Amino acid sequence: MSAPHLPKVAGIDPTVAVSAHTDGPLADVPSAPGTFLQDRLAGWISDLTTLHELTERLARTGTLDDALHELLDAGAALVGARRGLAVLEPSDHRGPVRTVGLALTHAELGLIETVPRAATSYGRILEGLPDAEAAPATPDLLGDTGLDPRRREVAALLGYAASYAVPLTAEAAGPLGAAVWLYDEPAEPLERRRHLVGLYTRYAGEHLARLVELERARADVATVTEELLPSRLPRVTGVQLAARHHRGPQGGGDWYDALALPEGALGLAVGSVEGSGPGALAAMGRLRAGLRAYAVMEGEDPVAVLSDLELLLRLTEPARTATALFAYCEPAGRKILLAGAGHTPPLVIGDRRTEFVETSVSAPLGMLACWEAPSVEITPAPGETVLLCTDGLLRRGGESTDRAFARFHSAGASVPKAVRHDAGAVADHVLRAMLPDGLDRGDATQDVVVLAARFD
Repeated sequence: MSAPHLPKVAGIDPTVAVSAHTDGPLADVPSAPGTFLQDRLAGWISDLTTLHELTERLARTGTLDDALHELLDAGAALVGARRGLAVLEPSDHRGPVRTVGLALTHAELGLIETVPRAATSYGRILEGLPDAEAAPATPDLLGDTGLDPRRREVAALLGYAASYAVPLTAEAAGPLGAAVWLYDEPAEPLERRRHLVGLYTRYAGEHLARLVELERARADVATVTEELLPSRLPRVTGVQLAARHHRGPQGGGDWYDALALPEGALGLAVGSVEGSGPGALAAMGRLRAGLRAYAVMEGEDPVAVLSDLELLLRLTEPARTATALFAYCEPAGRKILLAGAGHTPPLVIGDRRTEFVETSVSAPLGMLACWEAPSVEITPAPGETVLLCTDGLLRRGGESTDRAFARFHSAGASVPKAVRHDAGAVADHVLRAMLPDGLDRGDATQDVVVLAARFD
């Protein structure tokens, strides 16, 4: 009689005896040759991912201060430090100059700056010394007897024991500055971390170079703008003048003017040119210069002044529009004759009233083949202030036009009586009421101009 057959299972031969021998533990089995390469590849991918995230964050910064702070934060994470500082000093000596700290107060930064530059690793980079980049790490500040005594003294006072410095450079701009990170204990970054921070700071240098050029351009535009506006306001008997001007980051074309005219008269003007940047500045300069000439020739007729300005704009800037308001004032009689071209009407502020001047509705300059609108005559009471402004004051809040005008009126009405004798104080109060976040709010792009005239 034959023995029974065991059931067959796919892929398994039941006739093959199962060995009773047990293999050794898995730990004793040598790893596959590719495991090491896989680990290395995973490490590279992790490093590239980290580097990408950090450079993306840096690329989103739009100012030098923000970029330097982001650089210090990212570098501290890469080299494993807690504190640090970055110094921006372009080698062409054209500025701008910055010193930014990470987890360091202004007093602590000042204390670090008392150490001679040639005695610090970041200072040697800034000074352009030959061995500046040869030894970026100082792993034991307190134990290295060859260091400058002042450097060890400051390190002991502030409680850091090691440092690691890197240069900040750009291919086209050259040396821009240096960054240094400080360790609480004797330490230095591993080679892998040094490689990563080197790649990151190379990208940071190019980004900083772009921001440096942008800040220089903005500074140049601000200088040109200030040169195009009055260097001082005239002194005319019977009226007190004050002006406040803030240029937007793109260099807008808002402007103002005040000029003494024959027979004790006074010309006041505000205006805004469409667009921003150098083109708008050039157009603004031409319009302001033209208005001054027209005001001297026919200032007692504001309509004629603006009509001439319309012709000038169409001849010199045919594709551009502008708004303007011109007022011919006779301070002795407190008489004002004014005309506006698509511009915000003046606000009269006094003890008994706060109201807008009812100027006629008119198109801006450059929108009609021939501009003309009737003028308006007003007579301020003694002690009243006439406030002229550009549209930027109303648009900064991002509100509807009606709401912005209502807030402007409310700001004028809320001027304390104690300061109404001072035209500058009136202008400042209105600015604070309209822009509680301040003129330098980061997302603000419009120019702001306020021209105040208080009549005795």
